[in-house]
Amino acid sequence: MQKVIRIGTRESELALWQANTVKKELEALGYETVLVPIKSLGDIVLDKPLYELGVTGVFTKSLDVAMLNGDIDIAVHSLKDVPTALPEGIVQAAVLKRGNYNDVLVLKGNEEFFGQPNGVIATGSLRRKAMWLNRYPTHKIEDLRGNVNTRLEKLKNSETWDGAVFAAAGLERLGKMPEGTIDLSWMVSAPGQGAIMIAALEKDTYVLDACEQLNHHETKVCVGVEREFLRLLEGGCTAPIGALAYVNSKTEEVNFKGVLLSKDGSKKIKVEKAIKLGSHHYLAKDCADYIINKGGKELMLADEEAATKLASVYSTKKLSELQKEVLSESLGVDDSDFIKIRFNRLSAKVVQKEIENVIITSQNGVESLLNSFTKDEMNFKNIFCVGRRTKKLIERKIGKVQHVAKNALKLAEYISKKTTTKNATYFCSNIKMDVLPTYLKANDIVVDEVEAYKTMLSPVTIADTFNGVLFYSPSGIESYLEMNHTNKVAFCIGETTAAVARKHFEKVEVANMPDVESLLELVNTYYSK
Repeated sequence: MQKVIRIGTRESELALWQANTVKKELEALGYETVLVPIKSLGDIVLDKPLYELGVTGVFTKSLDVAMLNGDIDIAVHSLKDVPTALPEGIVQAAVLKRGNYNDVLVLKGNEEFFGQPNGVIATGSLRRKAMWLNRYPTHKIEDLRGNVNTRLEKLKNSETWDGAVFAAAGLERLGKMPEGTIDLSWMVSAPGQGAIMIAALEKDTYVLDACEQLNHHETKVCVGVEREFLRLLEGGCTAPIGALAYVNSKTEEVNFKGVLLSKDGSKKIKVEKAIKLGSHHYLAKDCADYIINKGGKELMLADEEAATKLASVYSTKKLSELQKEVLSESLGVDDSDFIKIRFNRLSAKVVQKEIENVIITSQNGVESLLNSFTKDEMNFKNIFCVGRRTKKLIERKIGKVQHVAKNALKLAEYISKKTTTKNATYFCSNIKMDVLPTYLKANDIVVDEVEAYKTMLSPVTIADTFNGVLFYSPSGIESYLEMNHTNKVAFCIGETTAAVARKHFEKVEVANMPDVESLLELVNTYYSK
């Protein structure tokens, strides 16, 4: 009596479509078959991204167990879901001719969001997330899990998503490709994407002989290169790796392109190579070696180290190594100067006569004066300033400070109410808080505003993986907002900065003292709760 081949499959509509395709092809060859649906962990746990499940082969493990237990004879998989190392005793029995290997974007509305900084895209794939952020760094990625129908329904019901990324093959096989869907040809697909793979027991020669007849040679060659590239990079579901190989029928060459990205998409290493079909056996190794030599291992290691941190923060001002040591080892930190300062060359006329009342509200104001004049050239009678660090700098390099206040408003109130000042020279930036000169002028004090330096915004896009941002001035917040989201904790050096932050951020924390060390200690305290 002929053996009935039991075909194990997941229960999703797409998995059943693929299993039925294998069923029909085997039956066309004269084999008897039956479908055996089995649930997988990837189908059961839908509230976490795949890379957070911590299990290799979340969609294949249940089928592997069923096969090893003798409950099924073969398992049908989307090859991109299959780990590069199969369980002992299980082998790849066949790979069917590949379908569309591209990723596509299903739109919620129109394409206008592409040109806007705050687009929102949904995907549960680490690779798609990293590649999207690499191309559109100011966009936000939200997690999307479930089978094809579930994901399409979630996109339809979402009020915030602009679109969601899908594998083209799945939508085409189910006949559910929405109108207006955009082909993402620039996105390097997952190794094996678009291919259907059959797994079987190594010892079952009857089944292996049957499945061998379904093998498509060119597809087997191409996905073999892709999966070997993935294996050599030691990637998998926790690393954003793309790999695509195809045979050019005109040149009879295997064309390959591979990419490794950081999880936030900020870093990318790519490789492309073509070699004659038949001489392709070292193609995957050559390309993997290239990625590794370009810093691939270090890139993946940095991502793994970041994943072990309790939280990560970003400083909008460069920190010294000593300052970074103030932060707990359990916290990750990165930094960049979101504000660039350029000192203006001030005319000698500014200090030719004694200036009775001088106002300086920042250390940059002090440095700008010292950039143009020597200490002896500055004949300032009364100096008023904001911040004790600014006071220390002034008294060390210019002269005695008459009064120091915590912020610009407090200083304006003191000058107006506690002194007989009728005029003052304010050395300021092109970008400043107007509260001080406005208050003084309202109290009949003449203010001569001298632009001593220029404050230039220098924003960079930071990754969604950062939990908090350190701010040192309202200008730093303004710079940050040009390219970033406000879904993080804003740690502010003082109340003036915090007042601006509260207009944009839901969570705002303020340092006890207006200095960098106090701000860093605030971060430590916040995340140790």
